[in-house]
Amino acid sequence: MLTILVLLLLSAGCDSRSNNEVLPSPSPGTGESLSELSGTIVMLTNRIDLIEDGTFQSYADEFKKKYPGAQVEFEGLSNYATDILVRLSTKDAGDVLLLPVNLPAKELSYFFEPLTAELAAQEKFTTFNIYDGKRYGLSTGSTTSGIVYNKQAFKKAGIGRVPQTLDEFYAASAKLKQAGIIPLYMNYGAVWPLREWGNNLVNYMTGNPDYLNNMVQENHPWKIDNEWGQAIAIARTMVAKGYVEDQLFSNNWEISKTKLAKGEAGMYLQGNWTIRQILDAGAKSEDIGFFPFPYDNKPTHYAALNPDWFIGVSKFSKNKELAMAWVEYFLKKTSYTANFLPTDSSEDPALPQYSEFLSYHPKLVEATVQTDAFIDMANRAKLSFWSGDYIQELLAAPDLQKSFDELNEKWKEAREGQQASHEPQAAAVQSR
Repeated sequence: MLTILVLLLLSAGCDSRSNNEVLPSPSPGTGESLSELSGTIVMLTNRIDLIEDGTFQSYADEFKKKYPGAQVEFEGLSNYATDILVRLSTKDAGDVLLLPVNLPAKELSYFFEPLTAELAAQEKFTTFNIYDGKRYGLSTGSTTSGIVYNKQAFKKAGIGRVPQTLDEFYAASAKLKQAGIIPLYMNYGAVWPLREWGNNLVNYMTGNPDYLNNMVQENHPWKIDNEWGQAIAIARTMVAKGYVEDQLFSNNWEISKTKLAKGEAGMYLQGNWTIRQILDAGAKSEDIGFFPFPYDNKPTHYAALNPDWFIGVSKFSKNKELAMAWVEYFLKKTSYTANFLPTDSSEDPALPQYSEFLSYHPKLVEATVQTDAFIDMANRAKLSFWSGDYIQELLAAPDLQKSFDELNEKWKEAREGQQASHEPQAAAVQSR
């Protein structure tokens, strides 16, 4: 990750030396009319499944009816959070793409085109992907995290109601295992799903959306008796008791969706976006449910309200106007956003699973953007919060306290280095 980041920043520095001014966004209302937009653009995405099943192509076909001369192609990245950094560093990032979550706001203008004022005004999560008054990305939906479960698997295991406390969650897992069902598919081998057990969980279980941001004020944020210790302990307990898949080291993300759809697995801890994928894997909608994760034995629990991936236009695109038109069409005219929670709280959820989730009255914690200070600290400490690999190491560690000590040492060194540095990261690269 450090090597990738260096490449990314060096690329940023080289680009900014040759073009210090941000180009104004092309306006769909000027120049040629929208119907005359033409050419081919490429969209990079993490949704390989929607490429393979033809969903994205159906969107492109409808788009082509409005813009006959336009062609939209798609490329899927299997490990998007990491792969996109490499692509950006080589300026081979297509025309439309999902913005990396670990890119400092001050670096946005090096890689992305500022959106038009009309598009920018639509954003609900106003603190994300904006810098110096310019917006560079729009959220593709609102998400939360919880337990996606198969109701038929619960019925077979004799589970009468969804778990409301952590003790009940463990008891339900034991019943599922006894019934020959994988209680919870953790997707340990896929790595990226493990984020739910780390920074995603600790950032909302406290009710404080700035929990991670506030870590920059501490030398030793990882402790057995705080939220980090609590979250990792639950995951380690699930592994130790055999409540997760046997083939831990195999990347079975696609297989796991089929297993949950068939009731061979009982639960996921994932975002609500997973529900549509489970249904597409063959599950009946009435067999799939969704409830807040009971991470302790208290009567009520917090749940995250996060933006999903943000979408934007590459600064290196040679057809920015068409790319802007596609972004607007993708968000406004396709069914893609129906797979998420409604951005307007007055609207009813599109899927019944969302209504079930909200019926348990979780306290929703609206996310705030990760600060540049936090992103800088994470990069200095060489911790890939967004990939989940450090969670994999914590779950496998023989001694959790020792692993926490090692993380704290890295964090302390990064914090001391950050305090010693008074020059902005990008500026430092440009001056070399």
